[in-house]
Amino acid sequence: MGDSNSPNLWELSDLCTPWCVHVVATLRVAQHIAAGKTEIDALATACGAHAGSLHRVMRHLISKGVFEEPSQGHFALNETARGLLEVPIRLGLDLDSFGGRMANAWGSLLSAVRTGAPAYHTVFDRPFWEDLEANPAIASSFDALMGPGHGRPDPDILCDRNSWSTVRTIVDVGGGTGSLLAEVLKAHPGVRGILVDLPRTAARSAEVFRNAGVEDRVTTCAQSFFDALPSGADLYLLKSVLSDWPDRDALMILKRCAEAARPSGRVILVNGVSPNDNGPVHPSILMMLLVGGKERGLSEFRTLARKAGLEVQSTEKQVSERFIVECVPLPL
Repeated sequence: MGDSNSPNLWELSDLCTPWCVHVVATLRVAQHIAAGKTEIDALATACGAHAGSLHRVMRHLISKGVFEEPSQGHFALNETARGLLEVPIRLGLDLDSFGGRMANAWGSLLSAVRTGAPAYHTVFDRPFWEDLEANPAIASSFDALMGPGHGRPDPDILCDRNSWSTVRTIVDVGGGTGSLLAEVLKAHPGVRGILVDLPRTAARSAEVFRNAGVEDRVTTCAQSFFDALPSGADLYLLKSVLSDWPDRDALMILKRCAEAARPSGRVILVNGVSPNDNGPVHPSILMMLLVGGKERGLSEFRTLARKAGLEVQSTEKQVSERFIVECVPLPL
């Protein structure tokens, strides 16, 4: 007999619970309960769902500690279920938006492990980035999940706060709709910014910068970061970018940053590198599935950076658990 304290393989491989969570998130069950639709028939009508089937899903989730049933057929939120009211969680679970792409991509894991290459296209008919280009609504939810959906971004992106006195221009490479760059510019009124991202995404940054009151200090550069970047800036920021790409592509991105930063600029990485070689596993596997990317430990990143012409100058793990790496260009 196995050790009673050992993980149970059937529980570890249970797909019922996670799919039930995705379904209630997609149907906005928590939002409808919060709005007073607590009885199963009224709740099902509000969700556009079959009452009997929804009831079974709710009963299962209650057995797992999500939701409560204070009386027969009437449901309530508990602390766990209230998490479904938070925008980032809803975006990440909604099967009708980008959350559905992340959930269904796990069906390609076997192929990815067998071949060492992302098999996203076997599920969605196109590679990941092409799929986003072909589906603007999915792409929009992806941008929301990566940007403002996480709340106000933290503008503290330097290891040495005093070094802001030397910064006049910052290029946010692959900065999405500009939510982080906007907060950085708000925090540092003497700094100008350049946002680099693909045209579809960069076009949606105007409202972000306008709302932040920094639109007069930002230039938008609608292009791929595999092309030559605007040169001569003081900082080149890569937030959560490198983990989206395999080594060959990550190396090219870093080379572009090194070329543009020479001779005296810096390249700042926020997330995407772990302080050691035992970084978080789950997001790394998801990136492997979606795009063939990976989270890199600091020692691995140092090697990649040197190949790109960069030297790690300093690092810092912040209270928020963000890990920041600052690099400078190596002399030619």
